This record gives sequence, structure tokens and C-alpha cells, in this order.
Amino acid sequence: MTSKTILVTGVGGGVGQSICKSLQGTGYRVIGADAGREAAGLYAVDVARLVPNTNHPSYVGRVIEICREENVSLAFPGLEPDLFAFSAGAEQFKQAGVIPVVSDAWIIKACDNKLLTARFLAENGFFAPKTIELADHSFPDLPLPFVLKPKTGGARSIGVFVVRERSEFDYHIRRVDPQNYIAQEFIDGPEYTCGTVNFEGKCFGTIIMRRQLRDGDTYKAFVEEDAELSAYLTRVAQALKPFGACNFQLRKKGNTPYIFEINARCSGTTGARSLAGFNEPQMVADYLLFGKTPTFDIKKIALLRYWKELVVEPSQMDELSATGRIEGNGSRL
Repeated sequence: MTSKTILVTGVGGGVGQSICKSLQGTGYRVIGADAGREAAGLYAVDVARLVPNTNHPSYVGRVIEICREENVSLAFPGLEPDLFAFSAGAEQFKQAGVIPVVSDAWIIKACDNKLLTARFLAENGFFAPKTIELADHSFPDLPLPFVLKPKTGGARSIGVFVVRERSEFDYHIRRVDPQNYIAQEFIDGPEYTCGTVNFEGKCFGTIIMRRQLRDGDTYKAFVEEDAELSAYLTRVAQALKPFGACNFQLRKKGNTPYIFEINARCSGTTGARSLAGFNEPQMVADYLLFGKTPTFDIKKIALLRYWKELVVEPSQMDELSATGRIEGNGSRL
């Protein structure tokens, strides 16, 4: 054991669980936190803790209180809303002796807003799909097909529509809030999810995975070597300057990479990347807690995802509800 403890929030979701998977077997003691007692990740960590919902006024204070009680050194936000909460409370975490793994507020905002993402890329000389804000029901000046998607928020392609003819646009636009929607050029090419690790404006490494989606989630991924794309992602990451892991989603049109989404955090595929030799949470923790320069040895493998059951005794859930804390049972996600 390293004698260091890490807290991961949102362990009922894919990102939080992916971080926990990556930290299993690394020697770090892991505290899993979630608002719901049925969150699977609570039963596959060293200690499980219940916390309020992210939007509750006491959320940050309670998380920090748990960090003090469990002697936590580093905290990963595992849900998208937690990024904003951790960023707003960053100084409180630091005053409590905890390093919050979160980027500056403007970076989180720019990555959460797909219009701002496209503007950032274009203004810094990078390729981006043409993106138009939909403030009304007018038909966007884009060639068909194009994509309608939420401007902020959104996950797993929920609320994303490919428009191939005018009637489809008219149908979808009446059922969404156009104030929170964009129209974006459709890039017809292979899709990639790519990870980077970044500190002090430097990108220490990248991993490139071509992927296939099912219901918006990656369910097949193929690790590829692409020196040109890796160098390109490094330049984008060093222009953005995120803190810790940062995820880039893109499509290739010919040899040109068009980034359409950036997540300034770990990803739902973080655990898969760790299996390929690119363990972002461990590299982040080793760097921030021990000053160890990120190192990796990427294996060119295929990753096929599937459901897995986690057995939990009802008595564990009851104890967690009653006390807000249980010790782990040794299960692995």
C-alpha cells in the first residue's frame, strides 16, 4: 500500500466506476462516494460513503468532511456536475489538505458547451466541425446531413439527432429547447475516443482508440498507433491546458481529425485504457502525490465490453443507509 487515500465521487456511473477500476491493484486506498445506496461502485472499493446530491448546498462541505474523516489526499469527480462543484470549492479542498483533480472553471465551461468548444478549436487554429447556435426554429445553413445536439450537458448521445432532410429537422426542433441546441456539420468517418494526461500546460501522453458505439456508449474499442494524430492531440491539449486527464472525441475525414467534444475529466473508457497500459488515474495520482512523471506502455489491443454482475448483500445496503459508511467487501468491478 502507498498509505495514500483517494476519493472518487459518482461511483454509480460509468466515469466514477471507470476511475475505480483503474485504481484497483495500484496500492491506493479508495473511498467511493455516491448519493444512492444502490450505486454498484460503492461495493467494490475499500470504503463506501453516502453523500448528498451534487446540487445540494451541503454537497462540497460534506465531501470535504468525509475527506478529513478518511484521511483523503486526492479527490476525483466522477460525475459531470461534480466538475462544477469541485471547481467552485477547489480552495476549500486545498485548505483541507486535499488535491481536487479538476481544471479551471473556464475550461470546464468551455468543454461543457459544444459551441464554446468549437470556437476554442477554431480560434486556436484546430479543425472543428462547423457549428451553429439554434436560438430559434430557423433552418441552419449547413449541408445535409447535419447533427442536432444539446449545447450544454448531455451524455451517451441522448438528444442527438442526425438530420438528413428538412422534415426531420422540423420534427425534432419542435420537441427540444432550441435555446440549448446547436446544429453541427456531420463528419462521415471513423470515430475515436482519445485520452491525455496534462499538468502545467504540458501533455505527458496520449492514447488513441477507434470505437464503435451502442446507445451512445463505447462498446468496442481498438487501440491504434497514430503518431500524427497523437502529436495533434498534444498540441490541442497544450493549448487548452486542462488539469489531469482530458478526453477528446473526434471523427476523421480522410486524414483530417475533427474534434467534436472535449471532456476535461476522466472518461467512461478510462478503465479500458488502463487495460491497454495507459492508466490515467494512477498517473495523475502518482504525479500529484509523489512527483512521479507519467509513464505508460500502450498495448495495441481490442477491448470488447459486456455486462458484469456484482453481488451485494441486502445487509450491506441497510448498513450503508443507516450509517452512511461501510467497509468494502473485496469485490472488483
